[in-house]
Amino acid sequence: MARDGADQAEVFHHAIMQGAAAHYSVEQREAWASLLPREASVWVARQALYTTLVAACDGRCVGFLELNIPHAHIETLYVWPSLARRGIGTNLLVHAKRLLLENGCGRVTIEASLVLADSLLRRGWQERGEERVARGGEQLPRRRLEKRLVAVET
Repeated sequence: MARDGADQAEVFHHAIMQGAAAHYSVEQREAWASLLPREASVWVARQALYTTLVAACDGRCVGFLELNIPHAHIETLYVWPSLARRGIGTNLLVHAKRLLLENGCGRVTIEASLVLADSLLRRGWQERGEERVARGGEQLPRRRLEKRLVAVET
């Protein structure tokens, strides 16, 4: 919802600047974080482009996933750094998988940061290559991953 835009901006910024500190230099993180301004309006505009799933705690966005359903692609997945590794991202991925399956998608792709890639690989994602993306004059390594989607019958 539009009210989540400001929180999304903060989650994005802090997930990069704090959460990615072990994997990227300060310069790389600053370039990455400057890609999108810390303004609610930018994130509200992105909500019109992508299906946005939000994890909330006490009415505040603490994590989000942007899903491009027509391309079966996860555009972004960010969680507030102090809440990382508590299942928030996994829960967002479960809901994204459900939406993709409901829309007839048989696979999903993501360009995952070094922060996220190993976790996804442990969860059955397949590596499709490494790449570097230019952001603000910095080269940021990331990994292209893909996962086949299968509906589980219960």
